[in-house]
Amino acid sequence: MHIRSLSLAAAAVIALIAAPAFFSSADAGDLNKQIPAAAQDPANPAPSETAVLAGGCFWGQQGVFEHVKGVTKVIAGYSGGSRDTAVYEQVGTETTGHAESVEITFDPRQVSYATLLRIYFSVAHDPTQLNRQGPDEGTSYRSAIFAANDGQAATARAYIAQLTAAHVFPAPIATKIEPLKGFYRAESYHQDYLIHHPESGYIQVNDLPKIEGLKKVWPQYYRAQPVRLARN
Repeated sequence: MHIRSLSLAAAAVIALIAAPAFFSSADAGDLNKQIPAAAQDPANPAPSETAVLAGGCFWGQQGVFEHVKGVTKVIAGYSGGSRDTAVYEQVGTETTGHAESVEITFDPRQVSYATLLRIYFSVAHDPTQLNRQGPDEGTSYRSAIFAANDGQAATARAYIAQLTAAHVFPAPIATKIEPLKGFYRAESYHQDYLIHHPESGYIQVNDLPKIEGLKKVWPQYYRAQPVRLARN
């Protein structure tokens, strides 16, 4: 079921109905926990690097990483398919190969690629879910790391192996490492969606708890003011 292919208003109403039960049964502390740092975390002296990650709806992914220290820009978009099909309505048919993704530009001297993966696996999404996150289901919501180079791929592979060996999660990690063949910016109304629509039922139930998780679990990486895309 592709929840957000319905009208956004209808999805918000459904989420608002579910919200009281959600918030009464769980909070960020129940949903998130610290996980070990990556043992393989090579330094990068360059002033800027980019990472492309997919883990469910890009509204929440963008919202989380905009609050991470050292991140300078986060764009919501599509990766895994062709430029011609990088359109929201087409991606939602689950036939294009795309995943809703975020392109994170960051200063690796302040926050490393491996640290972003630590946040990604612990509070940004559930890496044990196969082709779904929360109410959203389909390959466009898959957990995927789109590696821009061999170094990123090696770091991601090593970290997944490390977390698996340590039995950090109660189920196998479903995250796939895919080569980055292209990232295509999503439509303008998707950008900074969480910032512009914090009252949305969908955002309140599915995405705001992720930011609270970042703040609570990783206070050393959290910054209160997000880096808005409109400022870049």
